[in-house]
Amino acid sequence: MSPTQVVVIVIVVVIIAALVAFAVVANRRRALKQRFGPEYDRAVAEQDSRGAAERELRERERRHAELELTPLDPESRARYAAAWEELQVRFVDSPAETVSDADELVSRLIAERGYPTGDFSDQIAHLSVEHARTLTHYRDAHEIRQRNERGEARTEDLRQALVHYRALFADLLGEEPVGQPQPEQRHPDHDRDVTNR
Repeated sequence: MSPTQVVVIVIVVVIIAALVAFAVVANRRRALKQRFGPEYDRAVAEQDSRGAAERELRERERRHAELELTPLDPESRARYAAAWEELQVRFVDSPAETVSDADELVSRLIAERGYPTGDFSDQIAHLSVEHARTLTHYRDAHEIRQRNERGEARTEDLRQALVHYRALFADLLGEEPVGQPQPEQRHPDHDRDVTNR
């Protein structure tokens, strides 16, 4: 074999190896995007590089695999659905307290399913593997609940928080907890009462 032939063969082998490596990376990226949905984009935006974000998401998958998640039995599912329905009814009379109760109910459901419930960012990381499409709702609800604790949330904000909590709640429950009615809005004059609590 001439030196030219050897060089050509080496170049072809390097090109094939590069194409295979590119295909593997592209397939991994596609799988992560499909699994994590909007959470993939959020991780990329928060990390220094796409590679760092993808390593973080694969680490989330690894930690998630170590969890012992349990599906809800029909009795638990019915109990949670009834508790959610009660929350929605109570919203009319006490929206600020209902949002706090909704957060507690969602946290109980998260714990019963087998997810850790300590640090909020760890909780989000664990939930992102199977519930990534509803995490924006959960983050928004959490942020509104914090504003509510500072007395900065209006009634419409609280209504939105309940809608956001419902999205994750239904995802964890595996079904809509109750029919489609949304929590009722209170009269705008009531906003002053809520923000002064």
